[in-house]
Amino acid sequence: MNLFSYDINEKFKKSVAYFSMEFAIDQSLKIYSGGLGFLAGSHMRSAYDLKQNVVGVGLLWSFGYYDQSRNEDRTLKPHYTRKFYYFLEELEQKVVVKINNVDVTVKGFLLHSEVFGTAPVILLSTDTDENDYLSRTITHKLYDGNQRTRVAQEIVLGIGGAKMLEAINHKPDIYHMNEGHALPLVYELYGKLGDMNEVRKHVVFTTHTPEAAGNETHDIGFLHEMGFFNGVDLHHVRTLSGYEHDNHFSLTVGALRSAKIANAVSKIHGIIANEMWSGVDGRCEIISITNSQNKKYWTDKTLIRALDEHEDYEVLARKKHLKKVLFDVVADQTGKMFDPEVLTIVWARRFAEYKRPGLLKYDYERFVKLITDTQKPIQVIWAGKPYPTDYGAIEMFNELIQMSHHFKNMAVLIGYELSLSKLLKQGSDVWLNTPRITREASGTSGMTASMNGSIHFSIDDGWNPEFAKHGKNAFTIPPLDYKLPNNEQDRIDNKNMMDILEETIIPTYYGDPKEWVVIMRNAMTDVEIEFDSGRMATEYYERMFNI
Repeated sequence: MNLFSYDINEKFKKSVAYFSMEFAIDQSLKIYSGGLGFLAGSHMRSAYDLKQNVVGVGLLWSFGYYDQSRNEDRTLKPHYTRKFYYFLEELEQKVVVKINNVDVTVKGFLLHSEVFGTAPVILLSTDTDENDYLSRTITHKLYDGNQRTRVAQEIVLGIGGAKMLEAINHKPDIYHMNEGHALPLVYELYGKLGDMNEVRKHVVFTTHTPEAAGNETHDIGFLHEMGFFNGVDLHHVRTLSGYEHDNHFSLTVGALRSAKIANAVSKIHGIIANEMWSGVDGRCEIISITNSQNKKYWTDKTLIRALDEHEDYEVLARKKHLKKVLFDVVADQTGKMFDPEVLTIVWARRFAEYKRPGLLKYDYERFVKLITDTQKPIQVIWAGKPYPTDYGAIEMFNELIQMSHHFKNMAVLIGYELSLSKLLKQGSDVWLNTPRITREASGTSGMTASMNGSIHFSIDDGWNPEFAKHGKNAFTIPPLDYKLPNNEQDRIDNKNMMDILEETIIPTYYGDPKEWVVIMRNAMTDVEIEFDSGRMATEYYERMFNI
């Protein structure tokens, strides 16, 4: 079966299957939750732009991640709605995977390249009449909170994905695991090749996070019972995976031992990942390939045209127009009328404790003084999706909503998906990023903000050190000792952040608009090449696929 509607570039002719639990490709295709999906979506777009021999493999989530709505008191309400996608082609081929000793039918759907301008993507579903209800629910919700369902999803992605490619007679040279979720594919390949050294020649792996929650660990007996190892005898699995004496099976460690090469997602993350996994015997080399985003998708074309024509007045005028577009959403959701002349700060990404969405208000008295200043006013917008059962993160979200009732220039938006994300990046002046240092592997939202002239104001972590020139194209909160207690880190980072806001950012925006435009222009220019996903997609071929 020919999956491609374009002629493959000879430079990228090696066949690659890119396995990812989520893809953020278009607002209408709700099969993603956050950064991992945003990254995968941009990768697929750049694979199309470069005419690479890449096919995506993912899962077709019947209910998506969740729809973000509000309760009567305006607090967060996760909502689940069944999705239908008439632009996908249902494939004739179906495959069967064994999960918990039950045969589960997996059907496939093809997202054709021309629909959204991406590499072709095959999406798998168990939500089909051949299966019992429990089996159908495997692909209902992305990152299901039930452990058995979660492992079943990984089996469908890895084993089901590899089998589906075989069923349609598509034979990849390289299987790229975007995070460890697809690890079962290694055992499907082992069943075909019979030699783990041969399997390694065809597998590469991207590790995305130093966070424990992103590096799954399960009891090896439980995984074997579920069918994670594709029927390979448990004693043999222990030998193959290096888990002879340890029952706590890490998907990340399993992937590092099964791939010919792996990559971290920024230069700093490369250092951290190598330190983190230094004690793992038999692991592959970990290099760094910094994440990036697809400029063609994310940027406002009129803003870029003004930049290219060196028209500062047009850059400012377009930015104010984009702010008005965003502020229509703010008014619609919150009843607040924001002013396009006022400095607008946005914090928007997945809500999680280590990302510290509330750092701006840590010194509440100082925050109130800042947000009630009428001489040099600011407007602040928060948006993002907490994990639906992360009640601590949901509490942070709701606390900000309650606070926002007291300030007409503070808004908390719902529906943080691709469309709103694009509006926020195009319509903000400052993009605030506040993770605890060493905890952000890459972070790509600041890249797409910078592409649209929203100045990245960030902890010096992830991709930021590779890009930021403080006061020239970004603003950077000075690094501190990551070994300090969390409360002390919060206190110091908040003080440094507020000092920069009050002494540099706000005075520059209001007192030296020409300099502000220079910083905007520098940000848009400096981010253009190194942090466009075309560079990343090329680098994967040169440094991982073709070796």
